[in-house]
Amino acid sequence: MTPTWAQLGYLVAAICFVLALKGLSSPRTARTGNLIGAAGAALAVVVVLAADRPRNLLAILGAIVLGSVLAVPVARRVQMTAMPQLVAVFNGVGGGAAALVALLELAETSGAGGWLELLAVAFSVLVGAVSFSGSLLTFAKLQELMTTRPVLFAGGPYVFGGALLVAAALAVGVVLDGGLWLGVVLAVVGLVVGLLLVLPVGGADVPVVISLLNAFTGLTVAAGGYVLGNSLLLVAGTLVGASGTLLTRMMATAMGRSVQNILFGAFRTPAGAVAATAGEARPVRSAGADDVAILLGYARKVVIVPGYGLAVAQAQHTIHELADVLEQRGVDVSYAIHPVAGRMPGHMNVLLAEADVPYEQLKEMDSANPELRTADVALVVGANDVVNPAARTSPGSPIYGMPILDVDSAQAVVFLKRSMRPGFAGIDNELLHDPKTTLLFGDAKDSLTKLVASLKA
Repeated sequence: MTPTWAQLGYLVAAICFVLALKGLSSPRTARTGNLIGAAGAALAVVVVLAADRPRNLLAILGAIVLGSVLAVPVARRVQMTAMPQLVAVFNGVGGGAAALVALLELAETSGAGGWLELLAVAFSVLVGAVSFSGSLLTFAKLQELMTTRPVLFAGGPYVFGGALLVAAALAVGVVLDGGLWLGVVLAVVGLVVGLLLVLPVGGADVPVVISLLNAFTGLTVAAGGYVLGNSLLLVAGTLVGASGTLLTRMMATAMGRSVQNILFGAFRTPAGAVAATAGEARPVRSAGADDVAILLGYARKVVIVPGYGLAVAQAQHTIHELADVLEQRGVDVSYAIHPVAGRMPGHMNVLLAEADVPYEQLKEMDSANPELRTADVALVVGANDVVNPAARTSPGSPIYGMPILDVDSAQAVVFLKRSMRPGFAGIDNELLHDPKTTLLFGDAKDSLTKLVASLKA
């Protein structure tokens, strides 16, 4: 029986988790929400250790210290551009830990629990393993340790379907037999299913998959809470599972596609449809910083479109300085933020908040597109797929149907790019070859610094 004081501690921790999710819903309150969530997690750990008094307390404390020694330096040193990779790894570790806990519970009880408990164990093992391997594969794609394009092979859908059937049969076996060896085999098959789930997903869709796997991890933790009889784990896992599911649906809606299309759309894409649009040598119009500065300086309205390249160059402070210089010249400046710009939801909002960009200047896609239609110049800094007209005009494109920022409706378009390399989706952007588009090649921070100097001069 859990002591009353421990139940109150769980209640306070659960409230902290709810408040943390509320805080994370806005850039203004995200930092506070994160701190509240961390405080709730710390309280939960203390209450569990004090109430249960496990016999292997020293080993648990040693594991906590070791994890902290490894994680704190990594979290402090990681660049904002690598934050999605860090999220993917943390999510995978959570799913893997939940699967291991379920296997240990299966070993200790020797299948003596009721069928509902065994069903929760089978669910935790399978879904946790899927989340673990799938999250590690999303990390590899985001880190570009492997190709970011969909990885397809002959009979892929049938192999995936067969793996799911085998996993379902093994899960039934765990419920009926309760044997540890069946649980271990189920975990191995779950690892395979996770890999097969993520391999066909293209780079531009990886953030959605991360959100989905995050929901998987949350549901796994909730099932683990049921198995262990821990109400706080049940609450925390349910919150993560629900929020991850909602975020996945919202991101899919923002991209104008269903979750099924994002996960399995590559199976229906004709072979070579993507490759046929890439690699053509076509002329573009480029200019120097002085010419672009003149175009910006004499504009009445400039809309800045930030993307992953801005984050890579750590140029958020420089873009803010450029906006300040333009405003001093009487130019109306705003920022157009696509829901999936960067590598994760809110990536650009957090990046620009670091540079103290006023929240009022950040326009979400629905309000940004009308602004772009009346803009003299659209300044695209490191974005590509989220402004690519192929989303509207090319049915064979992997981003077809995704709502985009209507950059092509501005009077003039300026792209700040390192090279003509395609975006994360691996396809060319027709807008780069439009007569009204000007390219300024170079590192984003260096190019923006030159623009600021030219405008001041």
